[in-house]
Amino acid sequence: MSNKIIQLKKIWKVYKMGKQEVVALQEVSLDIFEGEFIAITGPSGSGKSTMMNMVGALDIPTRGSIYLKGKNVAEMSESDLAVLRGQSVGFIFQQFNLFPTFSALENIKIPMELQDKNDIDAQKRSIELLKKVNLGDRMHHKPSELSGGQQQRVAIARALSNDPDVILADEPTGNLDSKTGQYIMQMLTTLHKEGKTIIVVTHDLSLAKYAQRIVKIKDGQIEKSYTHRGDIHE
Repeated sequence: MSNKIIQLKKIWKVYKMGKQEVVALQEVSLDIFEGEFIAITGPSGSGKSTMMNMVGALDIPTRGSIYLKGKNVAEMSESDLAVLRGQSVGFIFQQFNLFPTFSALENIKIPMELQDKNDIDAQKRSIELLKKVNLGDRMHHKPSELSGGQQQRVAIARALSNDPDVILADEPTGNLDSKTGQYIMQMLTTLHKEGKTIIVVTHDLSLAKYAQRIVKIKDGQIEKSYTHRGDIHE
């Protein structure tokens, strides 16, 4: 099988709420392989958002270890982790998270600027990515001048800006109509075919059908993990 690109080993995440402790994840272990298309599903409050933060190395666990491309993220400095995460993972969010005063082109350039990419090269790649998501004629439009679907396509282009190995999408169709949502999922499927590792975090089981493997979270634990053939992994 392909190499493991993300590994969660006996992860616990406990939040302090005054004098109380809230256990969001408990004893979670998961291997994600290069080139996989995986869906992490579960109802509201199941721990899947915390799981997304762990998988994307956006947070560190209370106990346990997270490895991104073989490196233990808890042992890295914040600056080194930011570089590794910026080069390795592209994020797509339900709310799009575009800068409202920046054009589509400028929004896509931001991750490359954070990685100190040459401005001329960043500009060229941003234009190429806008054309890739069929928005070459909208590059100077601000988010308020774009539809929800167009904004999400800008967000996808932004996620691809540093050519990451992994695309992590959090409820990527949550603010879109069904037809536009289907188009976005087809785009992610195309990126998977091009070799990207795709991770979709969603409560919507209709999105999970696009994935090769489905991981169900319940009460902060992995309830089951299976392919569409029903083969149990864990």
